[in-house]
Amino acid sequence: MPLTPTERRALKARAHALDPVVIIGGQGLSPSVLKEIDVSLKGHELIKVKVAGEDRETRALMLSEICAATGAEPVQSIGRMLVLYRVNAEAPPKAARPKRKPARVPKRNFQNVK
Repeated sequence: MPLTPTERRALKARAHALDPVVIIGGQGLSPSVLKEIDVSLKGHELIKVKVAGEDRETRALMLSEICAATGAEPVQSIGRMLVLYRVNAEAPPKAARPKRKPARVPKRNFQNVK
């Protein structure tokens, strides 16, 4: 199911602070690289992949191959960086954060009152 523009924008914002998890080197897109991308998507859902030393058309082909092989959705492709997203159905739902304790009210000081 393709991402909506709103979902894509939110994922781009989340991916901004991420570092690349997988780097595709001179050997190109091998089965072991695809396996590593698949494992990373299982663990993180949203990952960055860096492609070293390829031209724009080759990177676009790699992106489509990766998405076809792993079932991921392309979020963004900027320069040599690819951002991929795949929902992890096996992951347990995230627990709600515990509520913060109310701020402690300081004791009143009557020493300097006239």
